[in-house]
Amino acid sequence: MTLSTHSLFAERALLPEGWRRNVLLRWDAHGLLSSVEADALPPEGVKRAAGPVIAGMPNLHSHAFQRAMAGLTEYLGHPQDSFWSWRSLMYRFAGRLTPDTLEAVARQLYVEMAKAGYTSVCEFHYVHHDANGKPYANPAEHCERLIAAAADAGIGLTLLPVLYQQSGFGGKPPLPEQARFIASTDWMLDLLARLRRDHPQHAGLRYGVAPHSLRAVTPATLEALRSGLHGADPGAPIHIHIAEQTKEVDDCVAELGKRPVRWLLDNQPLDERWCLVHATHMTPDETADLAASGAVAGICPTTEANLGDGIFDGVNYLAAGGNWGIGSDSHVSVSLVEELRLLEYSQRLRDRRRNALASADAPVVADRLYAQAVAGGALATGRPVAGLAIGQRADLLVLDAEHPNLAQRVADQLLAGLVFCQHGETPIRDVYAGGRRIVAERRHVSEAAAARGYRQALAELLG
Repeated sequence: MTLSTHSLFAERALLPEGWRRNVLLRWDAHGLLSSVEADALPPEGVKRAAGPVIAGMPNLHSHAFQRAMAGLTEYLGHPQDSFWSWRSLMYRFAGRLTPDTLEAVARQLYVEMAKAGYTSVCEFHYVHHDANGKPYANPAEHCERLIAAAADAGIGLTLLPVLYQQSGFGGKPPLPEQARFIASTDWMLDLLARLRRDHPQHAGLRYGVAPHSLRAVTPATLEALRSGLHGADPGAPIHIHIAEQTKEVDDCVAELGKRPVRWLLDNQPLDERWCLVHATHMTPDETADLAASGAVAGICPTTEANLGDGIFDGVNYLAAGGNWGIGSDSHVSVSLVEELRLLEYSQRLRDRRRNALASADAPVVADRLYAQAVAGGALATGRPVAGLAIGQRADLLVLDAEHPNLAQRVADQLLAGLVFCQHGETPIRDVYAGGRRIVAERRHVSEAAAARGYRQALAELLG
């Protein structure tokens, strides 16, 4: 290891305490920051960042295969088109996946994420078996393809195999098109044990679990899964879809006697290990209590808008101090700035006022959104990716200070230019993940090969 290959000097960098000048970042052989020194002199031979440096963003919710169907459902297929009619089309598409096409699509997606500034992804993975619902000879076949795709793209991965057992509340049997998803609790726990054995966890790779939703597992199954996971890895992340649709809320009340978020709050030990994806439809009491629990709300504004889900109550949730992060979910967009911008704009449209998610002690809305999304996203990943601080992974973005959106901006205007100006090419110039530069001058080191593989996969999936 040499200082020159494991360090970077930035004239401006956004540290957890705010913007600082002349920051020297050093990391170890594992890609973890070992020193963060502000007001430093640049050592000879150390690479200088080509612009301001900020932390990389975790993407806390992804269904990788859906990248290949983005744009294919934008037509009226039902007089009351909704999430539920979209889901039927998604199931048909999922039925065509093979291990090879899944890996190719995921690799393309993860390259695109890196170029957009996402340096970590939580993969909510539920296509486990072959097209007939038969387990592969290697039960981890698809999981290993996702691990390989993330490694090729160079981004960190939190892999969340999904437990899916029924088609709806009350033990409704699975639909035929859900056969690829269905697994027992023991199968899921065995899969995680196999993954930990064959692909050990490290700073760039983490395992958790995802009970798909309260409609897809029973209360007893959820408890057995959580207990089994806790016994093997007490700190492992647990992600779950929750309260995305009003129909889901109504069905949960009919079956379990409570709204979904309230039921979870009352029946599971929610804390920072938990990520409640969407949590769109909550009462004021649920919003306050979820914030108090420490669990992370996983907000996916572009997907929620695309599916007509509804608007998350960001104003009251942030005012209550709740943890949250962003995900690209169905990948109709892979843009962290679009997720942050749409989250803010949804509140403005609903409440008819500007800078809705700013506060008296954090008046620069872009700075507040970015910092909180990094912090909450890091909790959701279960990995050390909480920003430019000692012990955290050297995941960082270098901005182009000469970009028209950022030119002549003082420090507290830079993120506003990044998030709220949408003109021309991205201002994100270089991307480092675990100290390795994977995007240089807006080009990913593997993008040409990933694009070739993706086109071949599309020919098979769509041809």
